[in-house]
Amino acid sequence: MKKILVTGGAGFVGSHLCARLLEEGNDVICLDNYFTGDKKNILKLLGNPRFELVRHDITEPYYAEVDEIYNLACPASPVHYQYNPIKTIKTSVMGAINTLGLAKRVKAKILQASTSEVYGDPQVHPQPESYWGHVNPIGIRSCYDEGKRCAETLFMDYHNQNNVAIKIIRIFNTYGPNMNPADGRVVSNFIVQALKGEDITIFGDGMQTRSFQYVDDLVEGMIRMMNSDDAFLGPVNLGNPNEFTMLELAEAVIALTGSQSKIIHLALPQDDPKQRQPDISLAKEKLGGWQPKVELNEGLIKTIAYFENLLKQEEVSR
Repeated sequence: MKKILVTGGAGFVGSHLCARLLEEGNDVICLDNYFTGDKKNILKLLGNPRFELVRHDITEPYYAEVDEIYNLACPASPVHYQYNPIKTIKTSVMGAINTLGLAKRVKAKILQASTSEVYGDPQVHPQPESYWGHVNPIGIRSCYDEGKRCAETLFMDYHNQNNVAIKIIRIFNTYGPNMNPADGRVVSNFIVQALKGEDITIFGDGMQTRSFQYVDDLVEGMIRMMNSDDAFLGPVNLGNPNEFTMLELAEAVIALTGSQSKIIHLALPQDDPKQRQPDISLAKEKLGGWQPKVELNEGLIKTIAYFENLLKQEEVSR
């Protein structure tokens, strides 16, 4: 049994990670300031005596005796990270400094949840970990992209200078239950619009691609990375290499929901990547053959069921 700190633990991915770590018999401290996280995501965990919930902003230092730290704290959708870009980059940079400082003091192993956005609008396809990226440092997405890039730098420097035990993962588009219905991410957007019978909004011509990973596959990869050989620091891509256009995703959501929604096109936002697909050969090699198991349709069915229930609850509460 380990004592594990999860920053951003009430968020979409963090809540699933907390649940899995508890299932494995660990003590879990869930840290969140609820900027994008939601207490509802971890309500079912509150009765567990090995689960502790702390309201805290990771831009301020936090002190606890722990064995491992998963640093997930940061808004991850464009709607949220562009709402307060200064807060976003402070969360990435100061959050990394504070969690690394804690790891150094208590000799904990620490994992940084980085992102495929460090590759920017890539000129290499698919993206291997060796690719340094094509990122606009002064664009509307820079607070997130460059914040995460800086966090990776801090992790490597704390390891090299202070011998902190680190792990770095780069998360590609992930979806599943506990997503915020208003977070502006494409899967949640399309599903909510389809369930409400609204027009499905696609930015650009819809031919830009993404690779969609179900959250359970990501959590499995995260835990395998934390438990991997200490000599393997990463970064390592965690994503589903199956690539889909936005049009294909919209059509799949319409079919699975039975919606009458129509597809409309809006202008493409600045710096929106045209392609996103992970090269996961390194993850397969270093993480015990890890690869995603949940295909898109299976994952969408589970996610649609979650949003259907959520929308029903909202109707009842009105």
